[in-house]
Amino acid sequence: MKKKIKTASLDAMINKHIGKRGSSKRESFENDLRIELLGCEIKRVRQQKNLTQEELGSLVGVQKAQISKIENSF
Repeated sequence: MKKKIKTASLDAMINKHIGKRGSSKRESFENDLRIELLGCEIKRVRQQKNLTQEELGSLVGVQKAQISKIENSF
């Protein structure tokens, strides 16, 4: 007899292990996730445009180190 595997939705798992929407722990988690996704997208577009971190920093008026921190989620 095959053993049935229990499944759960991603939302149910996040609710259980991180907290329900509106809780401070969940808000912090979602904010960190947005920051990480933004950093990944900035890096992807920068590389697509063949720009170095220093070149992008110069274009937007920040230091290379700040671009690096954003791309690497601080």
